[in-house]
This record gives sequence, C-alpha cells and structure tokens, in this order.
Amino acid sequence: MIRKKKDQKKEMDVLKKVVLLSDLSDEELNRIWSISTRMDIPKGTVIMTEGEMGDSMYLFAEGEVDVSKNLTMKIGKGFGNAEKSMVKLNSEKVSFFGDMAMLQQEPRSATITASTDCVLYEIKREDFIRLCDENPVMGLKVLRRISSTLCDRIRKGNEDVLKLTTALSIALSR
Repeated sequence: MIRKKKDQKKEMDVLKKVVLLSDLSDEELNRIWSISTRMDIPKGTVIMTEGEMGDSMYLFAEGEVDVSKNLTMKIGKGFGNAEKSMVKLNSEKVSFFGDMAMLQQEPRSATITASTDCVLYEIKREDFIRLCDENPVMGLKVLRRISSTLCDRIRKGNEDVLKLTTALSIALSR
C-alpha cells in the first residue's frame, strides 16, 4: 500500500493524540508512522484471538472493541468453555492495545473484536525492535509508557482479584 503525503499530515495528527507516543518529537512520530500500517476494521471483525502468537500492537485511532477471554464455567451438570466479555475499550480512553507482544513472544491473553468500525495503526514487533535499536532514546520513551500502562493494568487486576476473592469468601461462608 502506498501512503500519500497528504494522508501523512492527517495521520500524524492522529498519532500525536496517542498517549503512548505523547513524549515523542515530530521526527520520532514520523519514524513511528513510517513503520505503522493503517487498518480500517469493520464492525464484528476479530482483531486478535486469545492463544494465538502475537507479533504486533495496535494504536487505537477510532472506534470501540470488546475484550473477551475463554473461561471454564459450570454448564448444567458439567463444565465447559465459554467466552466472557471482560471490558469494552474505546479510542477516546485507551490509545493502544496488544502491547505485550512488543515485550514477549507469548500467546495473546485475550480476544479483541471490533464492536464498531475502527481505525487502527498496526506496528510489528520486528519493526519496533529495529526502531528502538536505531534510536534507543525514542525506544525508552515508548517503553516507559508501555510499562506504566502495564503497571496500571496489574494494579487494577489485583484490586479485581481481591474483590472477587472477598465476594467468594462471603458467598461460601453462608
């Protein structure tokens, strides 16, 4: 796909709003733009699937997605797997996802499906690593933002586990 110069200005303005990139200079943003691929995702499209190997992250420009996980649940007298919607993310509040794939070559931790039409910018791990190797200061800026976001997610996850453990304890004590 050939990207037009007039599109670059508009796309750079979108990238400037992404929190992950907020510490970057215009030149550094241009480098990120050069390794990203714009994706227009129709509503209902599965963007990533839990358990598949991840090799890219997504900058979230427009739209809303559902994040779901497969859970083992009691179904009738037995157990079975069911997909549970965990959270909705929208581009106004969350500016990127799939970031763990930049740090580890591990399976995706959730399935993400477009619940509206979305505009994403995909960055492949190998391109990101090469860019960080070429410009360590820029890489550090981006990795600090990713790390901060992951820390926030861990804190929230810990709070959720504590609430669920408390609720289960109360339910079992009755």
